[in-house]
Amino acid sequence: MKIGFIGLGQMGSGMAARLQASGQSLTVFNRSPEKMQDLIDLGAKAAQSLGDFADADVIFTMLADDLAVNALVMEEDGLLAQMRPGAVHVSCSTISVALSAQLAEAHTRAGQEYVAAPVFGRPDAAASGKLYLALAGKPATIDRLQPLFDQIGQHSFVVAETPEKANLVKLSGNFLIAAVIESLGEAMALVEKGGVDRHAYLELLTSSLFNVPLYKNYGGLIADRKFTPPGFAAPLGQKDMRLVQAAAEELNVPLPLASLLHDRFIRLAAEGGASRDWSAIGILAAQDAGLSS
Repeated sequence: MKIGFIGLGQMGSGMAARLQASGQSLTVFNRSPEKMQDLIDLGAKAAQSLGDFADADVIFTMLADDLAVNALVMEEDGLLAQMRPGAVHVSCSTISVALSAQLAEAHTRAGQEYVAAPVFGRPDAAASGKLYLALAGKPATIDRLQPLFDQIGQHSFVVAETPEKANLVKLSGNFLIAAVIESLGEAMALVEKGGVDRHAYLELLTSSLFNVPLYKNYGGLIADRKFTPPGFAAPLGQKDMRLVQAAAEELNVPLPLASLLHDRFIRLAAEGGASRDWSAIGILAAQDAGLSS
């Protein structure tokens, strides 16, 4: 099977390396060519343009946002125009529900296939093949590509046949993660203002009622004030809260917490937090309480 991978950021580079390790023929592309070198050293081929994917059987994309995905796929001479009939585009990006639906329709018109496969996990999970995948697309296509999904993640969840529903699931999950980050920050600010060490408090929480990786990982980042380098940059969190609000408005589902979280990310950006991890919203409550951050 000839595989293409486009988008070698912190997540994409780890995912592509996992596919390369599977022994398949892999061609990679990134706007910043230097990010391809590690994969080339592992045996991958470097694409000089999107035309180099014309004979690919399946092409994975892992890009930052709707703008990047739309430009790559839909513009003149983009990926849509380069893919052969019958080839599969697997989009792992966290994009809007609306764009995912547009991609599915465009690929169908072109005689191609499309699977939405957004992932849950941070860069270390991508590098070790421990991601969780939310999949949506034709069942036969997903079954055929399952060995590749198994190489990338520790478990795949097929949520629907309609691709954009996987993106809705992904956005709802990121909304929940952001809500956990905010609530951890608020709770830590409360007990710290009351004279309790925040690290000791986190140890109590994660050794009892909240003994789960999400609380341990993000709680540790907040307690340690360790937000650089970012595993998931704050502007991406702001983008995801905007997208989940758009999805909720389309479905007439009130999400009051999403509005609050979006405002938190705007405040973080206004205070120069664009280069920090999205978990940095977890110290805003401490700042509001007059604590040193």
